[in-house]
Amino acid sequence: QVQLVESGGGSVQAGGGSLRLSCLASGRIVSIPTMGWYRQAPGKQRELVANFTSGGSTTYSDSVKGRFTISRDNAKNMVHLQMNNLKPEDTAVYYCNADIFGYVDAFRLDRRTYWGQGTQVTVSS
Repeated sequence: QVQLVESGGGSVQAGGGSLRLSCLASGRIVSIPTMGWYRQAPGKQRELVANFTSGGSTTYSDSVKGRFTISRDNAKNMVHLQMNNLKPEDTAVYYCNADIFGYVDAFRLDRRTYWGQGTQVTVSS
C-alpha cells in the first residue's frame, strides 16, 4: 500500500535556527507527478509551503522564499525541505503531500493524492 512517512521535525529557537524535513513515499509506485510540503498552524487553514509541480518546476509560498529549499531524490522517492532562518510564524504541523500513480491493491493501478501523518515544527522566540 502506498504511504508517505515524514521525519525531521522538532523545536528550534528563532534567529537562525534550521531544520530539515524528509518524506519517503513507499509502496508499489509507478510515478510521482507532484510532491511537496504543506503546513497547518493552530487555528489556520492548511497552506502550501513548497512543491514540485508535474512539469518539474518548484513553487514556494511567499512567506518562505529565500529561507526554505525543497529538493527531491527521484531514485529514492523522497522529498526534503531545508528550512533556514526559522521564525516563530513558521510554527506548524508540516505535512508531506504527493500525487502518486501506483498500485492501490494487488491488481489496481490508480493515481491518488496522499498525505503524510504530519510532523511538528516549533520555533520559539
